[in-house]
Amino acid sequence: MSLAMPPVPHKDDLDSTWSFLETGIESVMLNLDSGIDMKTYMGLYTAVHNFCTSQKAVASGQGLQGQRGAHLLGEELYKLLGEYLTSHLSEVYKQSQSHTEEGLLGFYIREWYRYTTAAKYVNHLFRYLNRHWVKREIDEGKKNVYDVYTLHLVKWKGDFFEKVHEKVMDAVLNLIEKQRNGETIEQSQIKSIVDSFVSLGLDENDSSKSTLDVYRHYFQQPFISSTKTYYENESRQFVAENSVVEYMKKAEARLEEEKLRVGLYLHPDVTKLLTDTCLSVLVTAHSTLLRDEFQILLDNERQEDLARMYRLLSRIKEGLDPLRTTFENHVRRAGLAAVEKVASEGETLEPKLYVDALLQVHTRYQSLVDEAFNGEAEFVRSLDNACREFVNRNRICKTSSSKSPELLAKYTDSLLKKGSKSAEESELEEMLVQIMTVFKYIEDKDVFQKFYSKNLAKRLVHVSSVSDDAETSMISKLKEACGFEYTNKLQRMFQDMQISKDLNNNYKVWQDKVLEDDDRKRMADAHFQILGTGFWPLNAPTTPFLAPPEIVKTAERFQTFYFDKHSGRKLTWLWQLCKGEIKANYIKNAKVPYTFQVSTYQMGILLLFNEADTLSYDEIEKATTLSTEILDPNLSILLKAKVLIASPEGAKPEPSTSFTLNYNFKSKKVKVNLNIQIKSEQKVEADDTHKTIEEDRKLLLQSAIVRIMKSRKKMKHVQLVQEVIQQVKSRFPPKIPDIKKNIEALMEKDYIERMDGDEISYIA
Repeated sequence: MSLAMPPVPHKDDLDSTWSFLETGIESVMLNLDSGIDMKTYMGLYTAVHNFCTSQKAVASGQGLQGQRGAHLLGEELYKLLGEYLTSHLSEVYKQSQSHTEEGLLGFYIREWYRYTTAAKYVNHLFRYLNRHWVKREIDEGKKNVYDVYTLHLVKWKGDFFEKVHEKVMDAVLNLIEKQRNGETIEQSQIKSIVDSFVSLGLDENDSSKSTLDVYRHYFQQPFISSTKTYYENESRQFVAENSVVEYMKKAEARLEEEKLRVGLYLHPDVTKLLTDTCLSVLVTAHSTLLRDEFQILLDNERQEDLARMYRLLSRIKEGLDPLRTTFENHVRRAGLAAVEKVASEGETLEPKLYVDALLQVHTRYQSLVDEAFNGEAEFVRSLDNACREFVNRNRICKTSSSKSPELLAKYTDSLLKKGSKSAEESELEEMLVQIMTVFKYIEDKDVFQKFYSKNLAKRLVHVSSVSDDAETSMISKLKEACGFEYTNKLQRMFQDMQISKDLNNNYKVWQDKVLEDDDRKRMADAHFQILGTGFWPLNAPTTPFLAPPEIVKTAERFQTFYFDKHSGRKLTWLWQLCKGEIKANYIKNAKVPYTFQVSTYQMGILLLFNEADTLSYDEIEKATTLSTEILDPNLSILLKAKVLIASPEGAKPEPSTSFTLNYNFKSKKVKVNLNIQIKSEQKVEADDTHKTIEEDRKLLLQSAIVRIMKSRKKMKHVQLVQEVIQQVKSRFPPKIPDIKKNIEALMEKDYIERMDGDEISYIA
């Protein structure tokens, strides 16, 4: 554009210089969009430069006085520019008064852009002033002196912004409320207002730096205050008219909206304050209402709504604490109810039913913790606490606190033992993982170990394991959970089985060398297992037994071979664990001779019938020397299977009964299993196991006490008890009276002694 500019001023004339500059500044301020030609622009720039330097040329001959003159002239120009801006903004303010609401916002934004764009050009025109006079004033510590661009902002803030900010913010807040109510608004307007408020934040001490003070005070405070009021009113009304679940959906949607609002047109600085305000109003204020609903959602397994509640309450301080307690109690009740249900189904509790009941509860709530509560550590802890409670203290455990580990060990045995219902390999591995889930919660881990090792011993001895891989997998899981010591003996049992395998191969080679063909034909086909006394949880037979000659010969021949290789060792025959097969060649009308699978005791009874068809009770008892506790149940099995017939008919095994071989025996199977464990044997075995557990616990407690006292030398009684509990709790939870009893026992054995003041001392 071409301007009717006044004549170019004399460099020393302030009035004509300012008049020339004002005309140019006015056109920049008002008509910048029309453009400005380079000649005019350079003329303005030169006028500022000439005026600021004019007195300096004179100053060289006038000493300090001349320099001061230059100083003052720069100040005059600066002052006149400030007065011009005040006057200009006074006009802008007048014009603004005819605008309201969105119209006012539009006006404010247009003027702001026009003003700040012009300020950049004017700042460039006065660059020489900035570089010399302004810089020197600031360096000398003068207040309220800024570079020309910053002066524009200071003037805008003082002469215009201060007068209109309330109306502008009211319009902004009304727009935001409209948007919250679902209306579409011009978001860019708010974004421009925010940017303007941020730009006005000037550091009083350093004009080159900006602060967020203006934005925080004039925008953020009223915005947060109106947000709080809006959501207080909305949430109060919404809660009164809707369900808690609907309210949670609403609260979650509102929190997400406000988060997006920051990205759309607010300054990131507001994020935390806005989030905290919304959480306080939408969640904290209604947290009691939400928590009261938690139990109802749990009872109805409303996973999605539980997740929503978790998400909301996890965002406020201590919001989840009451939920965790409620959840723990709920899971415990569910576990106890599940056990109650299976316990009431019959006298003899099936281990699988019991373990499945425990697992179902755990699986259901583990899934809930993972899905709804994001696997959060404290909810996991609540789940673990609840599971530990119902696994160790339930209706089944009332009779014996060690019932859970016993039943778990029996269930594990049923999985790892060959049978008609053997699981697939992948399924079995999954089941073993589940066993370990229950095992984790069991407190009496030593009880599980005892029963598990007894059952493992039987599986190995009877070669009835479903697979070596499955056995190894289970032992490695136990080792991982409880350490090397827990599984050491179990692994040694496997080693013994391998050694026995090699031994039998060597025995066959030896037999081929020393036996004649006829002798070999008459020999029983036998397999021997040599089990180390220290590692196998097996006891000597509880009854005397006179083995049949066929077995005695075989046993003696093996002993000859064994002692030849290992002199000085002792062998104890575990007849109660031996078994075998005998062919029944006497039965009429049998196309193929039946094979009886029998225990060695049953074999001893049946082989007597090679010499006679009928034998009295006394004759059998005398020939086998078996105790009545073993003889009677075994005879009952043979009668029930109709291998023998009692006389008188239907009589029980007792001294007046005689037994005859049944020549008309019939069975659907060619192989008939008669080797069934007797219930009384099972009970005796379980009782014996519990006795050894008590004995082992006594030793474990005593060794822990000695170990602690040996390292500490002196200790208070209470501290010793606490430390013993810490050391053995991974195996079983010790009872304090038991610890005290064992401390007394060690005092009697002179390991430790009581000193003054309830102190105990180690006797070296």
